[in-house]
Amino acid sequence: MSELIVDNFAGGGGASTGIEAALGRPVDYAINHDPAAIAMHRVNHPRTHHLTASVWDVNPQLLAHGRPVGMGWFSPDCTFHSKARGGKPFRDRKLARRRRGLAGIVPRWLSATRMKWFFLENVEEFADWGPLLPDGRIDPKRRGMLFRRWHRRIEDLGYRIDMRELVACRYGAPTTRKRLFVIGKRSDVPGEIVFPEWTHGPERGLLPYRTAAECID
Repeated sequence: MSELIVDNFAGGGGASTGIEAALGRPVDYAINHDPAAIAMHRVNHPRTHHLTASVWDVNPQLLAHGRPVGMGWFSPDCTFHSKARGGKPFRDRKLARRRRGLAGIVPRWLSATRMKWFFLENVEEFADWGPLLPDGRIDPKRRGMLFRRWHRRIEDLGYRIDMRELVACRYGAPTTRKRLFVIGKRSDVPGEIVFPEWTHGPERGLLPYRTAAECID
């Protein structure tokens, strides 16, 4: 209980709900710049301390106040990575660069707190993160360059990283949403990075897929 758990980019509280289910205790801090998101998170997680602020304005060392950080969760904005945009150019390139660069908060936290574990969730196209052309489109010749640089920076801080694309319906959620999950652990921390086995699907021994229809009243 002495180790802090921090949910960055906290929305309504779905990630925090999963963390609490896994660890049996509430998340210590939730951070989001949006008052509406923090209000929803506060309703769902009343025992968590909430900060309505940009993640860049929060000083990790001051927040931890000398306590070790056991785990950090990061779900940066995926709007300017997602293929759901249909390959359209970004009209505001400065905004696009700022949003696409939000994952840079991860090495900042790792460097400042030396947290044991971190988890990042984003769209699968996050791995294609690279520079933009003058028209705002992704430079195809440098696709993934910034992601690889980000990956190396975290490794240079002494962390091991593994990542997988997981499909939500394989784990009991009534949606086929696919997301990239990046898990990192400090190299001196015991244990291995293990991703969950499928629980749902057409294969023998698995539960049947859930459907959206069963959730509609």
